[in-house]
Amino acid sequence: MLHRQSEYQRRYHLVLGLIASGVVAVTCVQHFTKDDSPTQDDAAQRVQKAVLPSAAFAATSSTEGAPTIADIAEASVPSVVNIWATKTVSTQRSDAFPFSRDPFFRDFFGPDFFDRIPRERKTRSLGSGVVVTKGGVILTNSHVVENADDLRITLSDGRDVEAEVVGADAKSDLAVLRLKGDPGELTPLPIGDSSSLRLGDIVIAIGNPFGVGQTVTMGIVSALGRGNLGIVDYEDFVQTDAAINPGNSGGALVNMRGELIGLNTAIVSRSGGYQGVGFAIPSNLARPTMEILLNKGEIIRGWLGVVIQDLDENLAEALGTKPTTGVVVSDVTPKSPAAKAGVKRGDIITEINGVRILSTSKLRNTVALSGPKAKVNLTVLRDGTPRVFAVVLGELPAESATAVEASPTASESAPLGLSLTQLDDNTREAYNISKRVVGGVVVTDVDASSRAARAGMRVGDVILELNRKPVRSIEDFKTRVSKSKGALLILLQRQEATVFVALTQ
Repeated sequence: MLHRQSEYQRRYHLVLGLIASGVVAVTCVQHFTKDDSPTQDDAAQRVQKAVLPSAAFAATSSTEGAPTIADIAEASVPSVVNIWATKTVSTQRSDAFPFSRDPFFRDFFGPDFFDRIPRERKTRSLGSGVVVTKGGVILTNSHVVENADDLRITLSDGRDVEAEVVGADAKSDLAVLRLKGDPGELTPLPIGDSSSLRLGDIVIAIGNPFGVGQTVTMGIVSALGRGNLGIVDYEDFVQTDAAINPGNSGGALVNMRGELIGLNTAIVSRSGGYQGVGFAIPSNLARPTMEILLNKGEIIRGWLGVVIQDLDENLAEALGTKPTTGVVVSDVTPKSPAAKAGVKRGDIITEINGVRILSTSKLRNTVALSGPKAKVNLTVLRDGTPRVFAVVLGELPAESATAVEASPTASESAPLGLSLTQLDDNTREAYNISKRVVGGVVVTDVDASSRAARAGMRVGDVILELNRKPVRSIEDFKTRVSKSKGALLILLQRQEATVFVALTQ
């Protein structure tokens, strides 16, 4: 009996053990399956948690109470106005007169008669602007109001109001207007911090394209800190794919907090219409410029007295340095603030007042807006060693552009796809070379398929140095090129300044 009972118990416990093992196995499989292969709902929840703190995504989510794009647009549109600028234009085009192309009248009056008679006509251009104060201050582009005889502002409620230009700055393409009389109650748009923008942030462009009336378009931030585009002298654009068309200039680029973070300015287009690449002046450049114009009516910029260029990998290799961020000092104006502080050609500026410098446009804008007599600390890399220079900025002098017009001159073929001639009185006059340039050889031709052309060398450049050693003749240049190994660092005199060019093997 006891034997039977013991056998029964063993079988009973065996069955219980198998059941328990099965339960544990199923639980483990479920656990590991859940950890290794998350469900779609779990993944969505993690993505939602990751992106909802971002203002752009939070604003467009379906979360109850969160602002939508429609909410932001509705709140921002009343702050954007239409600007109608009337200008007087003089023309001397012969086809502006009846019968001007008729041979009889051209023979009777003379072929140049119609061309010499000026004719004035009124033109009307369209742009946009942003109300930034309750008192009627409007921020817009300089090119919208340039040479305007009369300015009419159409507010969002349909009222027409006269305006006057408080100040304009063509170098940054910014202008400040003020409404005349009592404009009544206005809705200013708060100015945000453009430095907080990130790639992919959703933005809204508001303006009056093609004169069809106020419109709202949406896009994302495509790039930041765009410069060297040749649109204006001082560039630090926000690039967006929000549709910007003629008439949008001076309109608002708004973030999903309902803040002005850019002023729509230009587009890249082959057709003249929107093709997905638009540029806006960031609020952190527009705001200080506006404040200076309001206080002084004009911009007086700070001056460092250096010629700078972006540092890339080729130039860093030729200079024998590892960092590829910063800007290279390619020339220093004698007796300038930089020269007095000890900055030299070949220095790499990496910071100004502790802020990293990643491009020439960043340094140029910072120095300009600092103003004359401002004290700044420049961190530079010289021969691999960081140094700090205290500089008291001067006032930016009037700039003069010098055109280079080449005339035929005897030249000699040289390496790198260049044709060169010796610098003398004839070539100095032919290529308008400064008298302070006392040595070097002149570039008279550049093979379009050569390394020199790809590096940006031009006709009229004067080669002063090769790998930090002076070039005194064409033979000197040929010899140094033949003996050089690795990257070539060429110092050029270009018009009134010097510039480095790096050619890799």
